[in-house]
Amino acid sequence: MSNELEFLSKRVAAGKLSRRDFLGRAAALGLAAPMAGTLLTRAAQAAGPVKGGILKAGLVGGESTDGLDPAAINNQFRANFARCWGEKLVEVEPDGSLRPSLCTEYGASPDAKTWTFKIRKGVTFHNGKELDAADVAATIERHAGEDTKSGALGVLRGIDQVKAQGDEFIVTLKEANADMAYLMSDYHLVIQPNGGRDDPEAGIGTGPYRIASHEAGIRAAGERYDGYWDKDKRGFADQVEIFVINDTTARMAALQSGQIQMMNRVEPKVVDLVKRIPGVTIQNIAGSAHYVFAAQCTTEPFDNNDLRLALKYAIDRQEIVDKILAGYGAVGNDFPINGAYPLFSDDIEQRAFDPDKAKFHFKKSGHEGPIILQTSDVAFPGAVDASQLFQQSAAKAGIQLNVSREPGDGYWAEVWNKAPFSASYWVGRPTQDQQYSTAYLSSADWNETRFKREDFDKMAITARAELDEAKRKAIYRDMALMVRDEGGAIIPVFNDWIDAVSDKVGGYEPHPAGELMSGMALVSCWLQN
Repeated sequence: MSNELEFLSKRVAAGKLSRRDFLGRAAALGLAAPMAGTLLTRAAQAAGPVKGGILKAGLVGGESTDGLDPAAINNQFRANFARCWGEKLVEVEPDGSLRPSLCTEYGASPDAKTWTFKIRKGVTFHNGKELDAADVAATIERHAGEDTKSGALGVLRGIDQVKAQGDEFIVTLKEANADMAYLMSDYHLVIQPNGGRDDPEAGIGTGPYRIASHEAGIRAAGERYDGYWDKDKRGFADQVEIFVINDTTARMAALQSGQIQMMNRVEPKVVDLVKRIPGVTIQNIAGSAHYVFAAQCTTEPFDNNDLRLALKYAIDRQEIVDKILAGYGAVGNDFPINGAYPLFSDDIEQRAFDPDKAKFHFKKSGHEGPIILQTSDVAFPGAVDASQLFQQSAAKAGIQLNVSREPGDGYWAEVWNKAPFSASYWVGRPTQDQQYSTAYLSSADWNETRFKREDFDKMAITARAELDEAKRKAIYRDMALMVRDEGGAIIPVFNDWIDAVSDKVGGYEPHPAGELMSGMALVSCWLQN
């Protein structure tokens, strides 16, 4: 039977037999539908990419205020669509290594202060202009400029100057940085003609799809760009569409009906329900992603470290792993680094739920009255339920935590990074320096906790320039302890990425850096026959 079904599955992959006929034959031979689907997937992967069709995804996170300027990307909908039409100098591979994209090679001077990227030739933007080093230099200058509002500014502040020289893009740093090349993988740094200075909202890039339509908070679509430089590896569908579907039940229904072929952020509590949908598989992978309750250290009452410690001891992390993540994750320790990072220190004591310590620090803080935590369904999967669990565990320490449920539309624009205490999430970054530079340096625009410490900043700069890994690891350990014990980030868990994908999709490979293959699913996958 197995030989016959393998033969038939290959005929499906070759377009010589319909999926329906194959599944009917498999059922007649007594093979369960999930196993039949697995056979089809294996056959399709072996057959290679198939061109054509419309690849569709349903994502949580889009808002009516969404634009196309990569500098302003602040949710997964915008990030995934930018992947379709734009590209960066480098990409991070699933194993953590760097892959050249719009450059062909890169290297550093011995002191790691000057970095040179050789720009790929034969690449054109969607408006017909050929990519050159000047476009790259202008892009980085725009994101790193004094008047920029780019989310990448935090990782670019160490740049002294950039220049285009022939087919090379050269970066000179104020201080040495051994991770400089990784900074160019930041998802905001989409290379645009003239750096996007003329019209950053135009959505003109070098990606496999040119923008066909964009309805903020509703839908975005791209059509295959015939002039794409890497068409054998990317951009197999004729068109891609992304729908904003913030409600979990609605995303599941869209997947089940065939309106979409993949969805992000499957809530762990419904994973078993999704597994029952015929022709759908769960794709999950652990990484550096984490959920955060961000308290601003410069705003009362969170400017008191005893109050912050009280809240850190008042949250039951394991309960959130069990009840919110259903085991798809691990407990956090109030700093944004875990074993996904090669220089992680695993000897830092794990903070645990301790009502007595929470009560002690709360009394010591002198605060009286309720504390308001603002949250939303779009903050992270299960954010409202997690906030309510936090409320219940805090009550055991005598802390009154009031949960304010905010609308999903506008949450990232109006609440996150503005409210004194709110729910948030981070996808993590390829290196510790990038994560800390984006969200914890005093100068970082996305410093959601307003953690501003001159000694911490100095340690970050020192670590960048330290080429001895043992010494660098020791510095990062000290930084972790400082954030853990004095920062405003309450990080209860590191979450797995959980996507749901139709077995009609080929080429899907989970990526530890983010959901939907770290945003690359729509450009790297194809529709099977």
